[in-house]
Amino acid sequence: MKNTNEMKIIFDSRPVNEGLARVTVAAFCTQMNPTLEEVADLKTAVSEAVTNCIIHGYEGEVRKIEMVCRQRERELTVDITDHGVGITDIEKAMEPLYTTKPDAERSGMGFTFMEAFMDEVSVVSEPGQGTTVHMKKIIGRQ
Repeated sequence: MKNTNEMKIIFDSRPVNEGLARVTVAAFCTQMNPTLEEVADLKTAVSEAVTNCIIHGYEGEVRKIEMVCRQRERELTVDITDHGVGITDIEKAMEPLYTTKPDAERSGMGFTFMEAFMDEVSVVSEPGQGTTVHMKKIIGRQ
């Protein structure tokens, strides 16, 4: 399809790879000529999604995280998937300040940050099967 591009990476659910995901999405979106603010927004949202996979999806166990980025004209989508524990109540999980790990000093603001920095965020999850966070951002708003 004209003016489209896609990439996919799969990496270990190690905290050090959160930085890899941030840099990868930043590099991928450069073809769209984003502003520094748009790049920072993307990196923050991706960071939150990957951190959720590591801490909540896999509960610290090292497994695989998949990130798929798609660009079509001015629209960038990012899907981040784990095959971990899943989310039983997505609506509750997306509430500001809600966390399943208050003893681990988690703020419960991950989904709130994703929603603040992206134009669209949706979550598909099945307990015991994993979670996909789908995010969309329009680059170069008029």
